Amino acid sequence: MRASRLVSILLLLQTRGRMTARELSERLEVSVRTVYRDVESLHSAGIPLYGDAGPNGGYQLLDGYRTRLTGLTTDEAESLFLAGLPGPAAELGLGAVVAAAQLKLMAALPVELRDRAGRIQERFHLDAPTWYRDREPVPCLPAVADAVWNERVIQIRYRRWKAPQEVARRLEPYGLIVKAGRWYLVARSGEEIRTYRVSQILDLRPLPEGFTRPDGFDLAAYWQEYLTEFEARLRQGEAVVRLSPRGLERLANLMTPGVVAAARDSAQPPDEEGWTRVTVPIESVEHALAEFLRLGTDAEVLAPAELRARLGETAAALAARYRTSL
Repeated sequence: MRASRLVSILLLLQTRGRMTARELSERLEVSVRTVYRDVESLHSAGIPLYGDAGPNGGYQLLDGYRTRLTGLTTDEAESLFLAGLPGPAAELGLGAVVAAAQLKLMAALPVELRDRAGRIQERFHLDAPTWYRDREPVPCLPAVADAVWNERVIQIRYRRWKAPQEVARRLEPYGLIVKAGRWYLVARSGEEIRTYRVSQILDLRPLPEGFTRPDGFDLAAYWQEYLTEFEARLRQGEAVVRLSPRGLERLANLMTPGVVAAARDSAQPPDEEGWTRVTVPIESVEHALAEFLRLGTDAEVLAPAELRARLGETAAALAARYRTSL
């Protein structure tokens, strides 16, 4: 374990340049004291590694030093063939590049690792999009990706859900994220960093000026914070619902993980009819109406009164429609 960590320190400094002990400890998930000990061990082994104190300090390899300790272990070689995303790579225009890179990697591996990596490809396949949804067309994605990579400002025409639906935006694109087969752009607009769905970009024009990406901006950390805030925005109210045994079972397949978790945590003992009362978050009455209609007669909303009334009205209208003779 320690030998692997020492190699990781060398590779991190080789690829990233100067890094502080704190940054190394966070990346390697060890204490700062452990990093100090590891650096001393590297010094003792003759590695040309030095450190500077102060706000701009950190550890750094002497210019020109390159470690040759880049051989892949069996697990590392296998993981590379599991990590590929052929669909998103193709959307970025990199499908052929990824395929060529895998062929070169396969050719460079020893026979034993090559056979194991080949079995991984034969036995595992990742399909990123969710069920019941076609992959979204994203004609502007290659241009967006180019602007992200080259740090170029873009002017877009964007379609959003609220009025006015079409807006113009000047963006500094920081990164791209693919979630459940959908692409999202994280970009600065004015003084704020926002998230844009790439499929909703109607047209895009690269601008001649560039921008400087903020030091320390962490795309993964931003996305996690965005998801947390998004989940919180969905919890604008609560609904008290009775669920049949079948409805309780179907809930996991029809509702979001937040709703399912809330139902599980709030579930009361089944009543005389075997139904379970739960309290779950709702975004709005209109949104909850469509959600609970999917459960049909396996759910009875008790509160709020407005939602219960709307469901009753909808059920009555459906009954009247289907009573009509053809």
